[in-house]
Amino acid sequence: MSHPQPPEVLFLLATGCHHCPMVLESLTQQLKQGDIARLEAVNIVNSPEVAQQLGVRSVPWTRIGRFELDGVLSPKEVAQWIERAALETGVADYFSESLAAQRSDKVIHWLEDSPEDLQALLELQLNDATPMAARIGIGVVMEQLEGDPRLSHALPTLVTLSRSKQANIRADVAHYLGLTHHPDARPVLLEMAKDSHPDVREIAEESLELLNNTNG
Repeated sequence: MSHPQPPEVLFLLATGCHHCPMVLESLTQQLKQGDIARLEAVNIVNSPEVAQQLGVRSVPWTRIGRFELDGVLSPKEVAQWIERAALETGVADYFSESLAAQRSDKVIHWLEDSPEDLQALLELQLNDATPMAARIGIGVVMEQLEGDPRLSHALPTLVTLSRSKQANIRADVAHYLGLTHHPDARPVLLEMAKDSHPDVREIAEESLELLNNTNG
């Protein structure tokens, strides 16, 4: 059985940053253990253009694989994110924690490059451990992407979630289907407009009206 490739890590620090040495030490230890393939540390005082290119405004800042992490990371958190970088569920964890921290911009940026990961975003609703702030954040992301062709990647997952036993999930799905502006959402919404729950029916009808307005 092949082992996952250890992630590469980029770490940004600054002279005078009190917390940066602790995080760098944790990362260096992981590098020595072979859990990191490559570690690049950049002092943004000497190389401010790196921070500007990445849109980083404060340090410490760490990118483990594709996961961009702000602030102080304990040794345990460093090890946890390295492990997540190798797991299929890691993307969902990254989305959940980013949304809980009100960083929907990170999730939107990720989905712009990898729209297929909309499935991981939407399926967070099925996880009882997903915090309420993250659940709210899912709606923020979907509304930011309204009408974006990449939302077509969400349709198969939304169709599945439209059959959820939980009315609140079905109601959210009815809203998200409208945001896709995709004609394939119409038959699903027509069925949801006959849902047993009045909130689901109402939102489905609103989304159908939105589809009519956007598709003619």
